[in-house]
Amino acid sequence: MQKRKLGRSGLEVSAIGLGCMGMSFGYGPPADRNAMIALIRAAFERGVTFFDTAEVYGPYTNEELVGEAVAPFREQVVIATKFGMKIDAQTGQIVGLDSRPEHIREVVDASLRRLKTDVIDLLYQHRVDPAVPIEDVAGTVRDLIREGKVRYFGLSEAGVKTIRRAHAVQPVAALQSEYSLWWREPEAEIFPVLEELGIGFVAFSPLGKGFLTGSIDESTTFHPTDFRNVVPRFAPENRRANRILVERIATIARKKNVTPSQIALAWVLAKKPWIVPIPGTTKLQHLEENLAALSVELTDEDVRELDQLSSQIPIHGARYPEHLQRWIDR
Repeated sequence: MQKRKLGRSGLEVSAIGLGCMGMSFGYGPPADRNAMIALIRAAFERGVTFFDTAEVYGPYTNEELVGEAVAPFREQVVIATKFGMKIDAQTGQIVGLDSRPEHIREVVDASLRRLKTDVIDLLYQHRVDPAVPIEDVAGTVRDLIREGKVRYFGLSEAGVKTIRRAHAVQPVAALQSEYSLWWREPEAEIFPVLEELGIGFVAFSPLGKGFLTGSIDESTTFHPTDFRNVVPRFAPENRRANRILVERIATIARKKNVTPSQIALAWVLAKKPWIVPIPGTTKLQHLEENLAALSVELTDEDVRELDQLSSQIPIHGARYPEHLQRWIDR
């Protein structure tokens, strides 16, 4: 397995990680727990050392799953988890943001218990909380690092100003945000700042929440609890329009005798050496397909062709419903 360093932080992980959210949350009913433990362990056997979770995935159950799965090889892997959401104790629903220092500490202590570990390798603020100065957030994580409960600090979906302010208090090891052939916004303003400051980038949804695999079209139906039902980009008419990009990617994939998923992941990997994608899956064959993207060689010309395709083909629909868009920091 190839390794990558997340910026200049010193944190080294497998070049492709595993996003574990979908095993418990977001894409329909939770998958079978024992099967997912086996899948996480199969990923480790294949060289994956970077596993992404969060307290809100479930909520709580995904951290427990990851903690149990990696227990036999805990010291050989990097676990990333997150704080910053407000969860209703009665319903388990996410009802807002909460990055107050006292809440961060509560979340970290609870996450440590669920993950069955003494230290969180990479702790992200899940979303920027406008009610709490980022300096207070970064300062709290700095203290947790000094106390030995956390190793590295990360941000998710943070804007340039927030990244700079946080990094001035406690160096940010990684920014996690969405990035793929159908969402390239981070390239314009975020990537130059990350390069300047030596911060790594962790790309979630590098396969466009499954759309770039080519297995989803306008006739696809999602389980009632699948959050893609409320994502504008996944409205049937938008899926129909957005298939054009997938079909063009598939044409390139056929020429190289690989899959569209592998082309999409190889493109992300080719963009910067400090980018690590974390595609999620609940199936072993998809895990193996994703990891095989590391063997796909894209020439500079291939990358330019894909860049041009994704720039020229308009993508229809917002990536989040309106009530979640407001949580994206600018």
